[in-house]
Amino acid sequence: MGRFASCFPRRETRLTCRNMVSGLLMVKESANCWSLAEAIGHSGPHVLQHFLSRARFDTEAVRRSVAAWTVEQLGEREVMLVVDETGDEKSSLDAVGAARQYSGALGGIGLCQVAVHLSYVSAEGHALVDRRLYLGEAWAADDERRELVGVPDERVFATKPQLAGDMLEDAHASGVHTAWVAADEVYGGRELRARIRALGYGYAIAVPTSHRVTTPGAGKKKVTALLERVPKRAWMRLRTGHGTKAERLYDWAMIDVNPDDAPPGQAAGHSQVLVRRHRRTGTLPSTGPGTPTRSRYRCWSARSAAGGGSRRTSRSQGLAHLDTGQVTCWTSWHRWSLMSMIAYALLAVGALHERQRAHPANSDDELAMVPVSPRELLALLRVFALPRPRQDTDPAHALHWSNWRRRHQHRATACHRRWNNVTAVAIA
Repeated sequence: MGRFASCFPRRETRLTCRNMVSGLLMVKESANCWSLAEAIGHSGPHVLQHFLSRARFDTEAVRRSVAAWTVEQLGEREVMLVVDETGDEKSSLDAVGAARQYSGALGGIGLCQVAVHLSYVSAEGHALVDRRLYLGEAWAADDERRELVGVPDERVFATKPQLAGDMLEDAHASGVHTAWVAADEVYGGRELRARIRALGYGYAIAVPTSHRVTTPGAGKKKVTALLERVPKRAWMRLRTGHGTKAERLYDWAMIDVNPDDAPPGQAAGHSQVLVRRHRRTGTLPSTGPGTPTRSRYRCWSARSAAGGGSRRTSRSQGLAHLDTGQVTCWTSWHRWSLMSMIAYALLAVGALHERQRAHPANSDDELAMVPVSPRELLALLRVFALPRPRQDTDPAHALHWSNWRRRHQHRATACHRRWNNVTAVAIA
């Protein structure tokens, strides 16, 4: 908290921020202003609702401070900047950015908010450092809805790759100058790849089967056609990370291609298509849903070595309740996601410090257990460090909140009934 305390003009706001972050770590089930306020001991949700929507403090200044602290703690070894997106299912179009749109988290098209996230991944851990809420064209052009939820006038329609490019430029301006960028195929377009190269980053970005490349000897072809030209001896088995039970091993092949995204005045560098296949499926393609598929990555590096194709993203969506806020307005969405970023950054850095304490770098002792993860650390913090939710220790507090919820729900039901009667008369 000391790193960004100066971003809050009032002590009360700073303390509310600390309490809210603690609440996000304390609450096990779905978190919103009601459940957080009950857990930390408030008599109602009004303080947290005011903090998210109307309190005066610089949200982006806090985010920049948190991101800088995260980068300092996680170090600069084997750095990747991972672009990913999440879709949060909604029940109403009233929430900012909510629309019927595709979301991988939902497994198809549904009513949801979609946000693009940027994770900082190093050899020591990973955490979110930035996020952008995606506003579709219909939302960006609807002045009435924009005014109702407080979307700033300067916010115009931007595609997901454009939002990703903006976050990468902010990361570069903040001091992250050497990194690889990893993303899925939504972000494989030439415009974003050129922006990444202009920043001096290498990249390994998934591309669809329809992606076309130009090779030095075979002309322009789809990436799927290139696989026919890969000899069996060209596949190499490499480790891409650690699973819960063992190392993850895949077969890889690399094909040189001509770059098509060089910024003006920059050297061509080394451009490849990197293909990953499951080691147990051999050369056979996927034959149905649920079977391992081949992954294709478009890679570029200023040096002759290409980056790996693995993408590790932050687990803050589950551990720090990134997707359960039930907020509807522009400012409250950004502040809820910011509190979630802070909560997960604490877990990521805390897990790193615990691993370093348990197994110092100059020690030759081998651990007889896997290193502590942020999820395991959170379970321990809830037992040994974090206060228990107030309703678990104070029966009077639990009874107060039960009465408060029932009164609020009764008023809401009455209001909906009156509104339905008014609209029924108007229609008649």
